[in-house]
Order: sequence, then structure tokens, then C-alpha cells
Amino acid sequence: MKTMKIPKKYSALLFAFLMSLLMASLMSGILTFVFTGLSAQFFNNWGNGFVHAWPIAFPSILVIAPLVRRMVSALTE
Repeated sequence: MKTMKIPKKYSALLFAFLMSLLMASLMSGILTFVFTGLSAQFFNNWGNGFVHAWPIAFPSILVIAPLVRRMVSALTE
């Protein structure tokens, strides 16, 4: 069975999508826990935090990732 793959030309967009998805999930979950604890509403609050965080994270990574790659390139041999 052959797996369907996304064309390489979309790799930067896919990277930003996956990175923002994981980072927004992680950060919103941690901050929800820190500020509200493990309450009955934890998952609702986490989801609400994620819904607000991800639309900011995705375009931010699209803009910042190339800058970070250039910085890493300048700092390494």
C-alpha cells in the first residue's frame, strides 16, 4: 500500500502548521493547569486557550522560522 505524501514545496507551511499545533497545545495546556489547576473545567479551558493561541502561533512561526534558520546558520559552522 502506497502512502500519500505532501509535495516538498509545502514543507515550510507543513512545518509551521505542525509546530504551531504542538506548541499551542503544549503551552495552552501548561498555562491552563498553572492558572486553574486540574479542575472539572480543565479540558474546556484548555480548548478555549488553544483556540485563542493557535491563530497567533501559526502565522508567527511562518514569519519567525526563516529568521531563526538564518540566525542558526550565522552562529554555526
